Amino acid sequence: MFPPATKQAIPMPSICHALMRRAPLLTSAVTITVCGALLASAAACAPRAAGCAATIDLSRYDKTFDEPFDRLDVSARGPGTRWTAHTPWNGDFGDAPFVDPRPGFPFTVDGGLLTIHMRRNGEGKWEGGLLSSSDPAGRGFLQRTGYFEMRARLPEGNGVWPAFWLGSIGTKGKPSPEIDVLEYYGRDPGGYMVTTHLWTDGKSVSQGPQRVAVPSGSLSRAMHRYGVSVEADVINIFLDGRSVACFPSSPAYLQPKMLLLNLTAGGGWPIDGMPDDRAMQVDYVRAFTKSK
Repeated sequence: MFPPATKQAIPMPSICHALMRRAPLLTSAVTITVCGALLASAAACAPRAAGCAATIDLSRYDKTFDEPFDRLDVSARGPGTRWTAHTPWNGDFGDAPFVDPRPGFPFTVDGGLLTIHMRRNGEGKWEGGLLSSSDPAGRGFLQRTGYFEMRARLPEGNGVWPAFWLGSIGTKGKPSPEIDVLEYYGRDPGGYMVTTHLWTDGKSVSQGPQRVAVPSGSLSRAMHRYGVSVEADVINIFLDGRSVACFPSSPAYLQPKMLLLNLTAGGGWPIDGMPDDRAMQVDYVRAFTKSK
């Protein structure tokens, strides 16, 4: 959505990082110090909508999408595969660029587990991986409302930036939703960030970011469930079935949304000294709608 610009290092933590998704090449840098202050302020005053359920009861839902990762059906940009390896709007981001899938990298599947790898290539540059359930033409899985969940174990180490989120292709001049269910920065092993965005021509109106506190290192030691319920009244975000953040919804958020999960680096934080060969393990990705 932004005009091309010369690529440069962009120090941008969570509250500022979102521009990287829609405009990975920016004309000016935003300092970590400034963005970090904005992040702390936004997280401290993040709203919680009324009428938010404390837990999610999936017995009241019908499954609409189930990826158990017994195998992986993926191509660079589609069509005809269940997953594509780039965002549909050509807005790849981060300091470990997403690469076209090739044998053994960045995706491997073994015993019902997907591993998204991030490592240095032969030139010493980092590479990572992304999966999107829709291609650029909107072919694939998209859903307006319901519950969306990933079960995963996150990598550890300064610089890592895994995420699970919902996105939309969007229409010029109209708000387009993005819901960040999980954004984890390895420099902060005691929490992760959740945010909602409505994008219009490259500009975002956001709710959050809100930090979800967890026992330090727990997200890298074991699998956890990261989910979000999107309905007409609220957007309710869950960790292991328990609500951890909740925002007001609106009609703009109810547009068709795809599933996205990725492992890259940076997000505005330094990656110097990041341990080599990082990996994110994913047990499943699922979606549901409320039973009638």
